[in-house]
Amino acid sequence: MKITLLGDDGIRLEDSAGMLTIEAQTAGEQYTPFHMLASGLAACTFSVLHSWAGHAAIDAAPLVIEVRWTFAEGPHRVGAMTVGLRWPGLPEERKPAAQRAAALCAVHKTLEHPPALTIEHLSAMAVPGPDQSRGGLQS
Repeated sequence: MKITLLGDDGIRLEDSAGMLTIEAQTAGEQYTPFHMLASGLAACTFSVLHSWAGHAAIDAAPLVIEVRWTFAEGPHRVGAMTVGLRWPGLPEERKPAAQRAAALCAVHKTLEHPPALTIEHLSAMAVPGPDQSRGGLQS
């Protein structure tokens, strides 16, 4: 898979040979947490659609997914996201079914029904003392 940054408000995910790569259109672009959020949504959607296409006997190789977002304020956050499907060769009559399948992505569902979030201070990890080994207490 290849993820391409499309500025500060979008990414494109497409199939490619080899390992996952992340590319920018300019040298100054940074892969931000917002890009990471969109990448998770795109990868999940991509996976679900590839599975659906396999069962439907549709070629998913040309599938490209773009995720765009806009910001909201008070507090600053992502306010809206759009998942765009570019799928040359997908029959017109199959597009509604592909959209329904894409909406089954667990990340999509998580964003529709956000989890409760908490922030906790974690205690320092216990360091083995002289009478403890890495595997626990010695006998």
